[in-house]
Amino acid sequence: MLEPKNNPNPKLLVDPPNWLRRILRGQFDKMIDPEARRRRREKHENKRKREGRAHIVDYFHQFDDPYCHLTAQILKAFAERYDIELRPHLIRAAGGKNQPELERLRDWARLDAEMIAPHYGLQFPSDAGRTPDNHAQRAAAALMADRSPAEFVNMIAEVSDALWSAHGSASLPNSETPAADDAIEIAYQRGAKRLAAVNHYSGGVFHYGGECYWGVDRLFYLEERLRELGVGEVSDAPYLAPRPAIDVDGVDARQLTLDFYPSLNSPYTYIIYDKTIALKNACGIAFNHKPVLPMIMRGVTATRAKGAYIMFDTKREAEYLGVPFGPVMTPIGDPTRRAYALLPWAREQGKDEALMSALLKCAFSGGIPLYTEKGFQRGVEMAGLDWATAKTKLDDDHWKVMVEGHQDDMVEGLGLWGVPCYRLSGGDEPDLSVWGQDRLWLIAAEIRRRAGANPKSG
Repeated sequence: MLEPKNNPNPKLLVDPPNWLRRILRGQFDKMIDPEARRRRREKHENKRKREGRAHIVDYFHQFDDPYCHLTAQILKAFAERYDIELRPHLIRAAGGKNQPELERLRDWARLDAEMIAPHYGLQFPSDAGRTPDNHAQRAAAALMADRSPAEFVNMIAEVSDALWSAHGSASLPNSETPAADDAIEIAYQRGAKRLAAVNHYSGGVFHYGGECYWGVDRLFYLEERLRELGVGEVSDAPYLAPRPAIDVDGVDARQLTLDFYPSLNSPYTYIIYDKTIALKNACGIAFNHKPVLPMIMRGVTATRAKGAYIMFDTKREAEYLGVPFGPVMTPIGDPTRRAYALLPWAREQGKDEALMSALLKCAFSGGIPLYTEKGFQRGVEMAGLDWATAKTKLDDDHWKVMVEGHQDDMVEGLGLWGVPCYRLSGGDEPDLSVWGQDRLWLIAAEIRRRAGANPKSG
């Protein structure tokens, strides 16, 4: 279904009135302001020094989260590398509006963790189940709930390895004094309370000084911050989990196909959109451009905490990628519908990619109100399209069948619901599907591998 009739998200979020869009812009600007971030960090550090506290890093471990199995493998090295006080917490899956597709998320996380592990120098057992069985998780919780932080850090890699192995609880380390049920529940409640206090919802998250860093993918940001503070003498050492490069230089991928599912209201889509187009142009891969509606318009629920984290995280990802981000003026609702109404026409002229790129720039780095005719015209003309002709097509509905097909393909075919996501096919191998702007490097690596026998000719 293109847009559900009974969307669980409030109409104010699906089709915000103009006054609310302006309010949201002010809130977004505060979330992503680098100077405000600098002041917050300075304030935290000054308070820490006044109170004589250590550099305290919270870590949230979820036994059935595959990403936590990856963080468990480098937790001890992280704690030893920096002069910090690492405080581990046990949590359960949040579910609810923060993780609205929990069962699908478990399927995806299991596959994704196995795919990225070797690129980070980590291990994920290919014969591991979807999640460890409940008995094994209960045994692991009994083993770890009453541990001191130091004991936790020293043991968690072995425990997680046993938990995700085919033998499960049978291979867990022995304990003469396993935690009682009430102690386990207290540990989980304490972890959930602390996770809520730092305004997050996922396992594998590190928290330091008001900011969250999710899993091995974001750990290098925390390492970067600690090094700036001089916490540990490792300024020249490689990061524990450096982000792999997006590299298809010299690759001829004409025998492969890449499907790309972007959304006009996705900040993550915006920061990786042009790099995706540049990648496909560089390697000559067959490319299918498949825009979908924003998640909120499709009925996928969201929370304020999740939205705030996404905006903050997008800003640091944008800085890493060298992409300007902000000011932001959300294009959700009618501006998105009008934009997609132009896609078939723009595609006829070979400019559908240029149109999406231009409108994303307007929304996420220009602060241009696409809900106004003047703002929308600016975006259309930035793409090299004729505004007078475009105006006659804004009410066309031919796009609906096309975009609904993209959404069905993404959700039912790939089993994914968030954007941006990708599907790589060809090379006489199973299709590879990935989700997130921070997986384009994985697509690039797989393109190189599958097309390795076909170096680009001069």
